[in-house]
Amino acid sequence: MSNSQKTTQQPQINALVGLHTGNVSDDNFLDIWDVDMMKRPDESNKIEHHTTLYHSDYLIVRRGQEFEIKITFNRPYKPNEDKFAVEFVIGSSPAISKGTYVPVFPKKEKQSSWRGRIKETSDNIVTMGLTPIADCIVGKYNMYVAVQTPFGTRRTRKDDSRAVYILFNPWAADDAVFLDDEKERQECVMNEVGIIYHGAYDDISERDWNYGQFNFGVLDACLLVMDRSEMPITNRGDPIKVTRKASAMINSRDDDGVLVGNWSGDYTYGVAPTSWTGSTDILLTYASTKMPVCYAQCWVYAAVFNTFLRCLGIPSRVVTNYFSAHDNDGNLRTDIILDENGRVDRNRTRDSIWNYHCWNECYMSRPDLPQGFGGWQVVDATPQETSDGMYRCGPASVQAIKHGDICYPFDAAFVFAEVNSDVVYYSRKKDGTMQLIKVNRTHVGRMVLTKAAGEVTRRDITDNYKFSEGQYLNSFNSKFIVVCKLLCLIEKLSNVFKVRVSGTLVITSVTGNAIVNEEMIARVEFTNPFTHTLKDVEVRMDGPGVMEHKKRLYSLIPGGTSLTWTEMFTPQRAGKTRVFATLDCPGLRQVSGQASINVKP
Repeated sequence: MSNSQKTTQQPQINALVGLHTGNVSDDNFLDIWDVDMMKRPDESNKIEHHTTLYHSDYLIVRRGQEFEIKITFNRPYKPNEDKFAVEFVIGSSPAISKGTYVPVFPKKEKQSSWRGRIKETSDNIVTMGLTPIADCIVGKYNMYVAVQTPFGTRRTRKDDSRAVYILFNPWAADDAVFLDDEKERQECVMNEVGIIYHGAYDDISERDWNYGQFNFGVLDACLLVMDRSEMPITNRGDPIKVTRKASAMINSRDDDGVLVGNWSGDYTYGVAPTSWTGSTDILLTYASTKMPVCYAQCWVYAAVFNTFLRCLGIPSRVVTNYFSAHDNDGNLRTDIILDENGRVDRNRTRDSIWNYHCWNECYMSRPDLPQGFGGWQVVDATPQETSDGMYRCGPASVQAIKHGDICYPFDAAFVFAEVNSDVVYYSRKKDGTMQLIKVNRTHVGRMVLTKAAGEVTRRDITDNYKFSEGQYLNSFNSKFIVVCKLLCLIEKLSNVFKVRVSGTLVITSVTGNAIVNEEMIARVEFTNPFTHTLKDVEVRMDGPGVMEHKKRLYSLIPGGTSLTWTEMFTPQRAGKTRVFATLDCPGLRQVSGQASINVKP
């Protein structure tokens, strides 16, 4: 390949370099022949940056940590004579002052915000170490190599294969998302297989979920979410701004975001929330259509948000709050109005209590809050109330919520009410007067669960959100409510009831040698437990690292009859994983099954 094919002029960023561009044909001057991005999964970059699992042909690294490239020049590099730089560009209007154009130099005496150094030279090949600053913009950068000659600057052509994805880095102490616990990092960044808790406080159910944050196309889809939000490029290195914007974009209420909510029970024009097995199909559909995907409820919002966060490198987990209050008027109470017969007056009661509600916690420092309020932060993509004009929630410090310090951003008061509001019952008389008859201080936020790190079991984190009743509370929290005498009508009150639909489990099995690149068979079996026919039955399968999302429709399954569905799949990587299956139809929800696999290299 001739020199003219290897390098080209890039006039759009010449002014940033401060050099003139000219044509060079003299081989005495340094020129670039090739750039090796060292992006194979078995090379040091992806191994040391914990990005080997990303199904991508690009180099993916994490900020605040050195990575390497190898540059082949036309002749041996002469440190005392030759001048070159590796340039990184992101966004449409690159500028050094905005951090969207970053030249990185090999010499200590000339450094930019990103560090560069020569690690090794061998003949014409230079191995250069590059360290993005720990608060740099997260996203996809174009990379160029530029050399200075007496005639101007020669720069490599724009080549998409040399693009670099730079992510948040929970392994780097200087990164705002640094999490100094390897077990938690493995769970909250690297684990693709989730368990989401639902059901009721006294009847807890589990739902498996394939987060799929490393699947092909998911990283690009997550970056598209920020593009679609018109989030300024310069804000995309700040986890506070990224998570707040994403909590609005995961729902579609006011910004054509990822998911459309539906609690009606009629899912004719989309997929029932109970039918999804993972996030990949949702995110890739959104990326390809640029249209919101139908449908979601709270656990689907939380699961897809979890994929987004883990994919970008922000530690996160899905949390379930049992008896979760929705404080509609912001008074930090759950006000229930009863009629004269002791029944809830649903026309006048604006607040509500859900059997359970799912949201996310993400881990980051909070330099905008008082010391001690960093760490786990609540973010919630389910559209309940607007915050600063948009349907979003968080990030809100869990520590601030526990101590009742709810005046700080963002939305801590709303989350406080979800887990720790008092349920206040009023009786409404015929003349319209209201009389307080009961205060229940223990009903809301009865239990808060998340998946235990590194284990297939749950972890109770209720104590992270609230003190036990009777323990010391912040003076603000100690009950803003005037205690009134309870009347004999108390026995008329009934607890908020729960409804759970359950069905026969789908039986899932796998056969074959669990070896990378060898075919296996997954089998789903289901027997209709009813005497009546089930109609419009949708069955889905999914498996992180082993199976792409698959689905099949059955128009009719008569009562007492069975179906068997088998699919071939080929594991793409070694390790422990699972294959999930769900069965969903208007007459039967919450039917699922799973099979574990340990794939060998």
